[in-house]
Amino acid sequence: MTTRPSSVADAFERRADRAAALAPDSPAARAPLDFAAGLYREQSVVAAALERAHAARPLSGRLEADLGAFAGWLGGVLRFAAERGPEGLRERARARAGEDPEAWLAPFWRDAGSARDDYLSRAILRPYAEVLAAASVRPDRAARAGGCPFCRGAPWMAHRRILGDADGGQRFLDCALCGGEWPVTRILCPACAEADPHKLPAFQSERYPAVRIEACATCRGYVKSIDLSVDARAIPEVDDLLSLSMDLWAADEGYTRIEPGLAGI
Repeated sequence: MTTRPSSVADAFERRADRAAALAPDSPAARAPLDFAAGLYREQSVVAAALERAHAARPLSGRLEADLGAFAGWLGGVLRFAAERGPEGLRERARARAGEDPEAWLAPFWRDAGSARDDYLSRAILRPYAEVLAAASVRPDRAARAGGCPFCRGAPWMAHRRILGDADGGQRFLDCALCGGEWPVTRILCPACAEADPHKLPAFQSERYPAVRIEACATCRGYVKSIDLSVDARAIPEVDDLLSLSMDLWAADEGYTRIEPGLAGI
């Protein structure tokens, strides 16, 4: 039985521990796993600060009103990204270190469709979105088609797991922003809502039996899916990093991931 994290900060630490545990035995993925572990630990610090702030004065879900509660804790994430991130991310983090955080976080928060182009804002705001979700405080964000029903974030992963006596696994989409999940039919493109099974090919590799590229011939988008019935210990967004070669293959085939994972692809 999996133990549920007692707080949002603990949930980030659990992800960090999974990434750190996988890294030594995964030479090809060690760098992104090490980066993920460090990023999660910095996000855990921000989440803990937000949980304390919410206990003292409930958050509103409006970024402009709530930013003061955690702006002072964002330096750790920025410094980590500037020192340990991929080259492009390092440059962006250094440039933003001296800027007013509201100036670049607010546009991302207002436009739920801008997430793909702003990895850093997503990483910075994820603890905030997760604390809001844990507190059932609805974020003040515009809706997006196919997005998370809670925070409007984009799905960056899918996973499948067996529920009770159901025949086959239920498919869920995983939100890149608030960390939530929502059920979705097995035959549906999350990006364009294509539902013709002949236009929704799935690709697998013998090297990664639990992983599947769920693509769409209509919009040429895809989401990567992990079958938790193969390994219940997996945390989809972390274990995703083990099979980055499948993302590179999908890109070569002309598909674009709906929302980049932790490695930025």
